[in-house]
Amino acid sequence: MSDSAPPSISEDATAQPSAPAPVSFWQAFLFWLKLGFISFGGPAGQIAIMHQELVERRRWLSERRFLHALNYCMVLPGPEAQQLATYIGWLMHKTWGGVVAGVLFVLPSLFILIGLSWVYIAFGDVPVVAGVFYGIKPAVTAIVVHAAHRIGSRALKNGWMWAIAAAAFVAIFALKVPFPVIVIAAGLLGYVGGKLHPNVFAIGGGHGAAKTHFGPALIDDSTPTPAHARFTRLRFVQVVLAGAALWLLPMGLLTAMLGWQHTYTQMGWFFTKAALLTFGGAYAVLPYVYQGAVERFAWLNPRQMIDGLALGETTPGPLIMVVAYVGFVGAYLQDVLGQGVPFWSGALGAALVTWFTFLPSFIFILAGGPVVESTHDDLKFTAPLTAITAAVVGVVLNLALFFAYHVIWPAGFGGHLDWFSLLITFAAFVALMRYKRGVMEVLGVCAALGLLMQLFLK
Repeated sequence: MSDSAPPSISEDATAQPSAPAPVSFWQAFLFWLKLGFISFGGPAGQIAIMHQELVERRRWLSERRFLHALNYCMVLPGPEAQQLATYIGWLMHKTWGGVVAGVLFVLPSLFILIGLSWVYIAFGDVPVVAGVFYGIKPAVTAIVVHAAHRIGSRALKNGWMWAIAAAAFVAIFALKVPFPVIVIAAGLLGYVGGKLHPNVFAIGGGHGAAKTHFGPALIDDSTPTPAHARFTRLRFVQVVLAGAALWLLPMGLLTAMLGWQHTYTQMGWFFTKAALLTFGGAYAVLPYVYQGAVERFAWLNPRQMIDGLALGETTPGPLIMVVAYVGFVGAYLQDVLGQGVPFWSGALGAALVTWFTFLPSFIFILAGGPVVESTHDDLKFTAPLTAITAAVVGVVLNLALFFAYHVIWPAGFGGHLDWFSLLITFAAFVALMRYKRGVMEVLGVCAALGLLMQLFLK
């Protein structure tokens, strides 16, 4: 399949591109594998990458189908970008397509984090790694700011949507309102608004079609729902029972073989609960993870937790993958297997917590996807999600400011301003916004600059 990007087509253009050729399972497999290695920038950056690749460049699905799936993933607990990849993979290639897309979104990050966690805990501070991270952090900040702009430009189509986004930002930034409360409030506003002002809360915000489009898509607005994506009670029950079995089997084996109080068993149970609390992305649940991993179970100390967050911010995959670091370090330091093989103790811990953290996401998508696919033109369903998407723009902007604050003022406002990080952030943003450079290219250049700074200037 060609990777050349098709040109955007203005609404007054006379020539229309042809629909893309059907995509085989293995073509999709290669894309999801690639995405697993380039999905930097947190959920906002990852969603932006998928939109650019799947909607704009490859035209596997239309803007409207993409946003409809995204709206659903936004209201679920768990990593929305990974869930969106699972949803699109499932829509295109049935259950195994969804499983492959979701697994490959996480798997590269798991292996990378196991390796980096081992280097960190076994060898301490490594100047080369520290330098690379020093350059990547401001680049990630710029990627999130740029992604907030991209998502906002699509979601904020009228004054109502702007007002909802602004209110959400004030609520989470100034008033510290929990994200689930923001989601519920936005959803209720959308539900009521959809009845009173349906044009305002329809997809597109009442502004009609976008002025720029990318030609017909493989799964277009008018493409009928595939047979496998139609809701049946039998299939719903089968998915739920299969998901329950996939949770009960490893948890039952851990309890039977090691006991309920064993580190591995407690990790499985703790991160199952964490998975169901991750409304609003990783930062919404990190205080809970910190409280349990550091204060309650003492799997690692506060400094190790902070360093793990830095690793999670600067590796591909969902930021919640920091749980793999927690599992690795906690099991490594205790040498849980008790055979003098701390690395394998840590690797198994990382794999276990990743399993229990992400399993609910697959169940939500594979069981709930058919319900969502039946609601494309149902304003009762789409209006609340349209309002929620607008609110999420404000939440993403808050996340961008959170990144910027911790990168540019690492010691807080009372400390020094890191001018080098500020310059890298600005340069990376200009490269993304003005010169349309790729995410990996920007990350590579910034990593090199950070390494040079660490080795030769500090």
